[in-house]
Amino acid sequence: MATRKGKKITGGRYKKRRKKKSYELQTKPRIILLGKEKKKKMKIRGGNFRTFLLKTNKANIIDKKTNKSKVIEIKNVAEVPSNVFLARKNVLVKGAIIETELGKARITNRPGQEGFVQAILIPA
Repeated sequence: MATRKGKKITGGRYKKRRKKKSYELQTKPRIILLGKEKKKKMKIRGGNFRTFLLKTNKANIIDKKTNKSKVIEIKNVAEVPSNVFLARKNVLVKGAIIETELGKARITNRPGQEGFVQAILIPA
């Protein structure tokens, strides 16, 4: 006889020992859209602050051939390999391929947690 998760053999439920503490709670997922730059500060553990993006239209793009980086405007989100629907909404996530003035680039960081967008040029 297979038992279900969270249930006793008799069918009764297990009661939780305690509620989650504030540092154990998850934060809301942050969706970073393409648009005029908008940032927000959030208090984190230890009394520190973290800045994260809500919207942006600029990215730090690194060209591997010349080893130089430039801040360039993002035109469009071409594709997101992890989720097709995110590209339609112009959502910036790690691994997304963006269109810029220099060509296509791939986002290499997590903009929702770091407060900026880093990308590497994709050779054409």
